[in-house]
Amino acid sequence: MTESWVIVGEASSPVPPEAAAHALRARLDAGHGETWLTSANGRSLGLVTNGERALVMLLADEDDPGEHAVDPGAGGVGDGYVLANGQRDRYPDEDTVPLAEAYRLVEHVLRTGDWPLGAPRAVDR
Repeated sequence: MTESWVIVGEASSPVPPEAAAHALRARLDAGHGETWLTSANGRSLGLVTNGERALVMLLADEDDPGEHAVDPGAGGVGDGYVLANGQRDRYPDEDTVPLAEAYRLVEHVLRTGDWPLGAPRAVDR
């Protein structure tokens, strides 16, 4: 059975993988640059975006440093990543991915429970 994922702080209905990008876009349009989803198995999937790029993280549990998607060779540093608590962060572009890729990664994790094959990521454990 596939894991079900819900957006933290919203209705408890699971987010279907095919609706993930739409749900994330709607949250961004409403001013929420940070979104966390949790699975019934206790895993967390986080996305923080500045509207152009996103940091996408997958954690096994609340104590896990997890892993995050990367864009090897991307240069520069992006700012404007606003966390739910109002903190504004900057991340190296190599630690983020273009927003369209972030949506694809989230959809794949919701569908399969894991990163797509070949998707570069850094393990932070």
